[in-house]
Amino acid sequence: MLGRLVLVAVACGVIFAGMLLPVAGGIALAARDGSQSFTALPNVLDAAPLPQPTILLAKDGSRIAEVFTENRTSVPLSSMATPIRQAIVAIEDSRYYEHGGIDLRGTLRALKSNSQAGSIRQGGSTLTQQYVKNTLIVNVRTAQEREGASARTIARKIRELRLAIAVEQKYSKDEILERYLNTVYFGDGAYGIQAAAQRYFGINASELNLAQAATLAGVVQQPVGLNPRRFPIKAEARRNVVLQRMVDLGYITADSATKASKISLSKSLRITEKRNGCTTSYAAYFCDYVLSFIKRDSFFGETAEDREAFLRRGGLTIKTTLDPALQAAAQKAVDTAIPRKDKSRKAVAVSSVQPGTGGVLVMAQNRIWGTSGRGKTTVNFNVNTKYGGSLGAQAGSTFKVFVLAAALDQGLPITTTLNSPSSRTFTGFVDCTTGAPFAPYRVQNSTGSGTYSMKTATANSVNTFFVALEKKTGLCRPKEIAEAMGVTQATGTPLKRVPSFVLGSQAVSPLAMAEAYATFAARGTHCRSVPMSEVVDRDGASLGAPSADCKEVIRPAVADAVNQLLTSVMKIGTGKSLKIGRPVAGKTGTTNENAAVWFCGHTPQLATAVWIGDPRGGQRYPIRDITINGTYITKGFGGRLAGPIWRDVMIAGSKGQPVIDFTKPDPTQIAGLQTTVPDLRGLDPAAAFAALTTAGLQGEVGQYRVQSTQPENTVAYSSPSRGSYVTSGKVVKIYLSDGTTPPPPPLPTFVIPTPTSTLTPLPTP
Repeated sequence: MLGRLVLVAVACGVIFAGMLLPVAGGIALAARDGSQSFTALPNVLDAAPLPQPTILLAKDGSRIAEVFTENRTSVPLSSMATPIRQAIVAIEDSRYYEHGGIDLRGTLRALKSNSQAGSIRQGGSTLTQQYVKNTLIVNVRTAQEREGASARTIARKIRELRLAIAVEQKYSKDEILERYLNTVYFGDGAYGIQAAAQRYFGINASELNLAQAATLAGVVQQPVGLNPRRFPIKAEARRNVVLQRMVDLGYITADSATKASKISLSKSLRITEKRNGCTTSYAAYFCDYVLSFIKRDSFFGETAEDREAFLRRGGLTIKTTLDPALQAAAQKAVDTAIPRKDKSRKAVAVSSVQPGTGGVLVMAQNRIWGTSGRGKTTVNFNVNTKYGGSLGAQAGSTFKVFVLAAALDQGLPITTTLNSPSSRTFTGFVDCTTGAPFAPYRVQNSTGSGTYSMKTATANSVNTFFVALEKKTGLCRPKEIAEAMGVTQATGTPLKRVPSFVLGSQAVSPLAMAEAYATFAARGTHCRSVPMSEVVDRDGASLGAPSADCKEVIRPAVADAVNQLLTSVMKIGTGKSLKIGRPVAGKTGTTNENAAVWFCGHTPQLATAVWIGDPRGGQRYPIRDITINGTYITKGFGGRLAGPIWRDVMIAGSKGQPVIDFTKPDPTQIAGLQTTVPDLRGLDPAAAFAALTTAGLQGEVGQYRVQSTQPENTVAYSSPSRGSYVTSGKVVKIYLSDGTTPPPPPLPTFVIPTPTSTLTPLPTP
């Protein structure tokens, strides 16, 4: 009880000083504040910028969405009608222009009641104190801070008193009133007088008449219980109380109050919905991706809390990279192919990226943003899990490009040919970092067998060719290339080094694949996907945009060769029915058991990836023996299902663009670089492999040992032999000595021929 009395005594000194502030300034406080603990309290109110709506704009400047945590638009006092200024003062703090931030009578009454209760039971707050409280709540960053800022305790009240006096010293009455009216909550999600005027009456704060102003001023006491939309009778009664108070204080005449009180509130309301967030946007999933990107990119703050606060306060104009016309075309393509409520429940997702910039131009899927109901989801199938995406889907043969790039990078020519049977069990795969062997890996083709070159194998997506090629490249380099191009598992974990890598056994996102194919389109320059080109703050100052971190990850010559190989898919292979009237490169993808299908491809100006699968699980619900959009599908393939969607998007995205061909490959990528087999005799296997690597070749140990003069377990000879001129990347087989000296070769045997005729004597001279 003693502690409570002390708090009351301290508060009384503060109140008395606050009353005198307009007359004696800060001197009165110093003279009457005998409590060092009170003066030690913070006396500076750090007023963080009030939360404002953030606007997302498309590439052409049109609006995508408006998002906000608090529906508020701050306006100057000059843009607030006189009736609202008078009404709020009349009903909330009639002595506002007389006190120094604290009203003696009201606060003493409240303190007496609160000290007896041990907590805050009565208010007695001035407009200045209310402004302080609201500002402290706006400033919070965590749930714990929010609880402390709104806790009903005497200690919190004393702190607010101290800050209220400081605010009165710093700002004029009109400045405080302006800040208050922009901060206070008017119910129904409307923060600040401008948002309230628009919400309830569909007008600006400058247009409020007397009845409207009195209504809004009355709401402040109980924003929920006096909500005009939900409780118009209660709100109207409260309005009339405000009007009478304005008469009592001389702000208006009794006649004016009578006229205003006769206006039916329920009939005068013009409730205006303000769309908030991505839900109703025509590009809802892209919009959500932008917000998720902001929450996770260090450009917007070092910590997650910093980024959340940045987004919560808003007031931003985010100029995104979305192409609205292309987005509309993509949405039409996916909805036409598989309607959102199709009984098959198969999903389609398409992402497009601009090569050389990383700008995300399209993000569409055949779903409506929502939490329940057929055809609705809040999961963005286009992106990785951390951006609100799913766990991803196996990419199928679209991954073959990474092994192609690795092989070409290691010097294997486009003309490389390999025998590719219809099925084959591969042995000898080892982990390229640990050396651990993999179990035998059996692979089958769905497109024939025979001897294929890189070109024909790529065109026809021959599995046994590509696994054999992967064995030549090793498992490390293809993985390195894929990750350098922005591909990880959709969960964010690194890709696995496994023999099935080349056949796309790992779950990835469409956006990641579009980003990777955009790297080939940009001749080996990778740019990470970024959905915005500029961020402008509430004051109109440009903050720039996150960097796409563009850099070369494979040599242009390698990318050029891959592009040429991928054009063969479109000319003679699995994508030959998907031409778009200009040079284009692409690759189909179909996963095991037709669990999902893909098509990824690009021109030099645009890269697009399309995925079709079942969100419930492709292995359980494959694309086979099923009716999709009225058509019975025996087996789904990338070229037949995903390909046409890809084609429609690429045609739309190429309109008005100049026709640009891919750069022709360097002759060395076609014929291969030439190198000389080094002399490996006498080297142990590790040293021999190192020498071959230096020469741009690969090594393989022969199955049997041979007799040799070389020490045991060292190289006896190689095939091709030392000094041979071969194509870079070729496999050189080395044979190890068994340590036994071979016997000397037998001496040559000379045979004297037997005469077959009689010698004829010389004639006598």
